[in-house]
Amino acid sequence: MKKNLWSIVILLCSSVLLPAAERPNVVFILADDLGYGDVKAFGGKKSKVPTPHFDRLCRDGIKFTNAHVTDSVCVPSRTSIMTGRYAFRFGKGEQGGPWGFIGLRFPTSQHTVGKMFRKGGYSTGYVGKWHLGTRMTTKDGKVQGPENTDFTKTIQIGPTDYGFDHCFFLPGSLDMFPYAYVRGKKWQGQVTVQKGWSAFNRVGPAAEDFLDTEVLSTFCDEAGKFIKSEAKKKTPFFLFVGLTAPHTPSSPESGFEGKSPVGIYGDFVMNTDACIGRIRQHLRKAGLEKNTLLMVSSDHGPGHYSGPERKAIANQMKVMEKQGHFSRGQWRGYKFSGYEGGLRVPFAAVWPGVISPGTKNDALVGLVDLMATWAEVAGVKLAPSLAPDSLSFLPYLANKKPLLRNHLLARGTRADVYYEDKWKLILGPGSGSSGPFFTEPKSEDAWKEALLEFGRTPKNHKELENPTFVQLYDLKADPGETKNLAKSHFDQVTKMIRAYAKIVENGRTTTGPKLSNDRPLKIFRPPGFVWKK
Repeated sequence: MKKNLWSIVILLCSSVLLPAAERPNVVFILADDLGYGDVKAFGGKKSKVPTPHFDRLCRDGIKFTNAHVTDSVCVPSRTSIMTGRYAFRFGKGEQGGPWGFIGLRFPTSQHTVGKMFRKGGYSTGYVGKWHLGTRMTTKDGKVQGPENTDFTKTIQIGPTDYGFDHCFFLPGSLDMFPYAYVRGKKWQGQVTVQKGWSAFNRVGPAAEDFLDTEVLSTFCDEAGKFIKSEAKKKTPFFLFVGLTAPHTPSSPESGFEGKSPVGIYGDFVMNTDACIGRIRQHLRKAGLEKNTLLMVSSDHGPGHYSGPERKAIANQMKVMEKQGHFSRGQWRGYKFSGYEGGLRVPFAAVWPGVISPGTKNDALVGLVDLMATWAEVAGVKLAPSLAPDSLSFLPYLANKKPLLRNHLLARGTRADVYYEDKWKLILGPGSGSSGPFFTEPKSEDAWKEALLEFGRTPKNHKELENPTFVQLYDLKADPGETKNLAKSHFDQVTKMIRAYAKIVENGRTTTGPKLSNDRPLKIFRPPGFVWKK
């Protein structure tokens, strides 16, 4: 790799396909539920779990401190990464069964990062948690589920239909049955037993030899096999590694159990961190580290039901916080919420000869921006209709400081979020989360209080554009989101609501012709009782 060549590419943001030998390999590692503060390099004094490999990645490359996912829950967050399009723009996914039996989240015609890299002449691989839906073969021809899936037959649709030449994956999370790997389209092992793991103890179909404590090691080995195989070729490759940790169940390999100062969750974080080191080692052994752009992040913030106990217990993370370890870092809230603890993630990249070691970047970036960034790395020109919400941050990798993005849309499970410069607008009262593992204040409770303050039943959605029903935070002055400025800065709220609505209506963030969303969208998502008199 010649640094001068790539400096020119970065500065000019060339869309011309370069010779294969001059394009880097790209490896992306996506952890599951890894919090900002779980990584020592990001959490600082609020982190008590050793993460030497992620920390070294930051020292060897660039650390992004203001990186966000588009959603604080798995499936939509991964949808945005895979497509470069906000997940809320998609229509309803294909019908499926529970947990890992979910149906396709978007059709096989959808443009994905896998298809984009293929267009650039890359070989593509996917290893790890998929959770974007499959279409399985069933015994009765009906919708797939735990009772009727035929595990002796190949699946009909999976990652290979979305642009990945090679894949080895789990359909869902590690606590979501079926507990069995799929290679290409073929189930691995004999799926003839029922198993369940710690945390939620979801018992369902499993391969006879499947063990939760071996999953991370298995994925690292599979990533290594792919890298070794690709090293023999003269063309570049893209590898997406979707780790299943430290998402529940907390199931570290035996060599990590008892190693952290905060219990089994910390052990699992250490095990997750070790995967980064293993994959980097695979690149070194293959002689590819110097010609590879390696990026690592998380799909959203941590679930507060994880902690020193294997069982999922609401607010269990507070036990670790009393010990000085804050998985959410300095931020407010957890997974599912619209607060920073659910949406801001650790993100770092290393690219020898291009990224200067020890670089720190505080600019706003979204993981939805990976598609556009990788397209420029691969020299692929995206058509105007593709990746409509993805903005390339390639100049940041060369430590250039242009303003590439000053706004971003995101979502908690019950409220939308809009970032603009230092401001953050939450379109609803409370945390924007609900269900059994909500972040306080619970969305429904906050709406009830807001209605009392408003004094009557709102007539329509327009009336919800009131300081009573929104939250505005100055993240520069108040990173902990403690002072709601909606009433004192309502002109800013109004301005941001208009900007947010325009992005939603236009069907895109990038410049170009207006696009359609796949379903009708409204700015607010209040519970049904808001309209009842």
